[in-house]
Amino acid sequence: TSTHLKPASAGSRAGSPRGVHPPETPRPGFSPRVRPHAKRAPLLVRRGDPGYYAGLFSTADFEAALRGGEVHFGTHLDVTSYAEGVRETHNPSGRALPAVVWDFYQNGCSLRLLSPQTFSPTVWHFLSILQEHFGSMAGANTYLTPPGTQGFAPHYDDIEAFVLQLEGKKHWRVYSPRTDAEVLPQFSSANLTQAELGEPVLEAVLEAGDLLYFPRGFIHQGDCLPDAHSLHITVSSYQRNSWGDLLEKLLPAALQMALEEDVEYRQGLPMDYLGYMGVANSDARDALLTQSEKAQNTEVRLLRHGVIRLCNEEAGVMLYYTTENSRVYHKEEPKFLEIDPEYTDSIEFLLSSYPNHVSVNTLPCETLEDKISLATLLFEKGILTTKKPLVQV
Repeated sequence: TSTHLKPASAGSRAGSPRGVHPPETPRPGFSPRVRPHAKRAPLLVRRGDPGYYAGLFSTADFEAALRGGEVHFGTHLDVTSYAEGVRETHNPSGRALPAVVWDFYQNGCSLRLLSPQTFSPTVWHFLSILQEHFGSMAGANTYLTPPGTQGFAPHYDDIEAFVLQLEGKKHWRVYSPRTDAEVLPQFSSANLTQAELGEPVLEAVLEAGDLLYFPRGFIHQGDCLPDAHSLHITVSSYQRNSWGDLLEKLLPAALQMALEEDVEYRQGLPMDYLGYMGVANSDARDALLTQSEKAQNTEVRLLRHGVIRLCNEEAGVMLYYTTENSRVYHKEEPKFLEIDPEYTDSIEFLLSSYPNHVSVNTLPCETLEDKISLATLLFEKGILTTKKPLVQV
């Protein structure tokens, strides 16, 4: 709602504006106002104080890191550009020599210093406090962008992002997740095009001292105005820190413990377990034609019980079958057919009808042509057998 997007008053403060403080004191740059917004909507905090983040990180600190001799392209530093819808990375190999880096910058490239805490004790101390506060790993990147340029394409991330504007200013646009599947995503997106975006839910120019928060899944892009460079640090948290990620680790461990400690989990499966699981145990369907009508059609049934298994997978509806299995264990991948979802009812009908024969006409497909097409496909794969031989021997 609109209340989530209103900037805080210029006079608001969150903790001490300078330095890093022990965990029991308010965290610099993180207003208590941020907490209710977490994971729901972007939040802009105006400070009206260009020196609010003084001492945290600066262009001079960036230069000092380069001169320290430990910064390498690709590992610690990315040189990027985004122009006319094209995002490019321009990393050479080897050490990031200051003269080379600043030449890239003078030619309109953005500089992203990965994990600045490696080179800055102040950022390291700051993140350690936030990590204790959030109970989740906290990371950071710094971004130095020349005037009138943009370094990255629109995208969304797999982290909760806090943008702290350190120097200059930057124009930001933030967009809501486009689908339910992109709300609080597990993984970051690929680069998006401008045509894939709607209207931004928040658009603002961050000035030194301001803070912008946006949750995982919110698409964002930032560009510099012609009259000023930008240096900001993005603090991240909650990467792969969801209930699903936790259970993904706990459940295998719990299952392994159960296997080791409880003999019930080591018992063999009952011989007939497939008979009461999945679509093979679905309710039998009523015949669609009378007995006299059935007599006028070819009658078919599955070759044997368990010859097929119907699975609804991410790639589509798959019908696994055993009639072409290799005699060598795991020599080949399981054989399957990808079928139209409209045939699902017919497959279930054949499963529930076994061991009885049914007329092809009774298959619950939309048209007679579809019924014959499906029956022919299954017959050719050896999955169906006819009650009477199709060819007299």
